[in-house]
Amino acid sequence: MTLTPSRSEFLTIRGLRCHVRHWGRDGAPKLFMLHGWMDVGASFQFVVDALQGDWHVIAPDWRGFGLSQRTAADTYWFPDYLADLDAILRHYSPEQAVNLLGHSMGGNVVGLYAGARPERIRKLINLEGAGLRGARPEQAPGRYAKWMDSLLEKPEMRNYPSRAAVAARLQKTNPRLSDERADFLSQHWAAQNDAGEWEILGDPLHKNPGPLPYHVDDVMACWKAISAPVLWVEADQTNMWDWMGDKAEGRAELERRLAHLRDVRCKMVHDAGHMLHHDQPVALAQMIEEFLGS
Repeated sequence: MTLTPSRSEFLTIRGLRCHVRHWGRDGAPKLFMLHGWMDVGASFQFVVDALQGDWHVIAPDWRGFGLSQRTAADTYWFPDYLADLDAILRHYSPEQAVNLLGHSMGGNVVGLYAGARPERIRKLINLEGAGLRGARPEQAPGRYAKWMDSLLEKPEMRNYPSRAAVAARLQKTNPRLSDERADFLSQHWAAQNDAGEWEILGDPLHKNPGPLPYHVDDVMACWKAISAPVLWVEADQTNMWDWMGDKAEGRAELERRLAHLRDVRCKMVHDAGHMLHHDQPVALAQMIEEFLGS
């Protein structure tokens, strides 16, 4: 497995130290890639390896993930991701509209951002960032109670005895991962602590539920405001339905949501699950470059 070399940079973004991974040539067209929940920017390595064109790929670790600093607060607030992204784009591309890609949680963030700042986006790529089930008003009391209860206990992550054990954990979640890819991801997904154990590079606080409901209508208003062309990509063996409803219900709701995008192209990646950038990076890279070049 031949890996495209990357380099790290650290920025102070809204008071937190943010890690940003770069691939490619400075001065080449920029492509920003935003990872999902409990993932890291290095997760896009295999897609970068498969790109044929001359690109400068920029992939930050969201706050509290990877090598980026964790928040000092007791809760991660979703709007902070949008503000962090805004600061990152102003740093690297203060004047030019950008090519922006997001996976899963990152896809949710870029979809909202592209509606709030439509003039900042040249083209948008959303990899299975469809969102959650819509909240109902009667769920609010229980949701606030669950959030307050979660603040009473410190959440923890499981540690692993070796990096090989971390790789095995990744392969358990995604059996499609080859040994080489799992080994690569393990060294960016975890780090060895003073006790010699391997800790996941994700703040355990991310496991806590947030108090605010998911308002689908608000999200769709943002999607409707997106002016850039959008490429929607999903996997044929996705488990998106775990957080959108059963498959039949979720499929219908997904189609309803996609109809809010004024200029969207939909693509399917075959023989892939939700981590489609790991499962079929060559096919995904080809879709990305065809879309960006069109």
